[in-house]
Amino acid sequence: MEKILKKVAEAERVLANEPVVKRNKFLRVLAKNLKKNVDKIIEANKKDLTGLRADDPMRDRLMLNEARIFAMADSLKEIAGMEDPLGRILEERNVNELNLKKVSVPLGVIGVIYESRPNVTSDVAALCIKSGNCVVLRGGSEAYNSNKVLVAIIVEALVEAGLPRDCVALLGTDRVLVAEMLKANKYIDVVIPRGGRGLIDMVRENSRIPIIETGAGVVHTYVDSEVDIKKAAEVVFNAKVSRPSVCNALDTLLVHKKIEKKFLKELLPKLKSAGVEICSEFGREFLSLKMSIKIVGGLDEAIDHIAKYSSKHSEAILTSNKEHAREFSNRVDAAVVYVNTSTRFTDGGMFGLGGEIGISTQKLHARGPMGIRELTTYKWQCVSDYLTR
Repeated sequence: MEKILKKVAEAERVLANEPVVKRNKFLRVLAKNLKKNVDKIIEANKKDLTGLRADDPMRDRLMLNEARIFAMADSLKEIAGMEDPLGRILEERNVNELNLKKVSVPLGVIGVIYESRPNVTSDVAALCIKSGNCVVLRGGSEAYNSNKVLVAIIVEALVEAGLPRDCVALLGTDRVLVAEMLKANKYIDVVIPRGGRGLIDMVRENSRIPIIETGAGVVHTYVDSEVDIKKAAEVVFNAKVSRPSVCNALDTLLVHKKIEKKFLKELLPKLKSAGVEICSEFGREFLSLKMSIKIVGGLDEAIDHIAKYSSKHSEAILTSNKEHAREFSNRVDAAVVYVNTSTRFTDGGMFGLGGEIGISTQKLHARGPMGIRELTTYKWQCVSDYLTR
């Protein structure tokens, strides 16, 4: 384990100073190689899917098919076309005969611990390399066959682009390795857990390394008394049904009591036709075709409920009242707050970031979908004429 981490740390010293043309070449080569190896990737993925029922929510999170692999490749090309996040002058000042520049630099070596979703493997590698960071990946055992093939393809692309092969490393599935990884502050600069509440809590409680929490979403949508009933029902249906196994899917619907009967008469048949099960549990990320509904007396009660149960991921209001929309947007504490929009848009690709390493639900060092700029920090560069103090 230490040998692997040491090699990654050494590779980071090289990568941080490589020109963007090389980093972009890696992304374009990887995009080409993913498409070229579709059959190999799908074959490995089938091994991971073995034994999962057709209706198991895990299946959707785990599955790779040609369309998803091509989408992964397309996102790499989009990231390659983005401006270099490194070397940006964020601030410059002349003070006390000092010329000071605040310049963007990589975070360093990033450790990412994640569950299911093997597409995360290529997304994370792409975003890290573009932003000059090396990465240590620890995916779930349920996706190990897929991840192993993907990392082999990633390493080939690194070599072809003239970058160190150790910029990306995949750890095995032994849980002991996670414990060791979380103590490796000598080599890893930040850890990003991406998964359910159990994973995030475990990392937070055991890590000696700074962490950025991502992933867990307890998502609400409040339907106000002044609203277009039909349009609101469509938005709620989309937020719950379009892809229920992901973190930006709707978990709890809050409905103003004045429109309860009319709105639910429009909505419930749609949900029933999609197999949605209604329950009375609040504060839970369902990741399935389950959701809860609560009738509230107004905006204040809705906001209070969200404050009590939210994971501060994505929250939405559906309303025709501009003042209610403004108040909701200002008072709700979440990474993304929506007005008359499905929460399913909380996604790096949808936000024009080319992808995301995760959706941060904390306030330091980044919040919301994390793209290449969120994977940088800064340093001060200071120049003077042999100045002393």
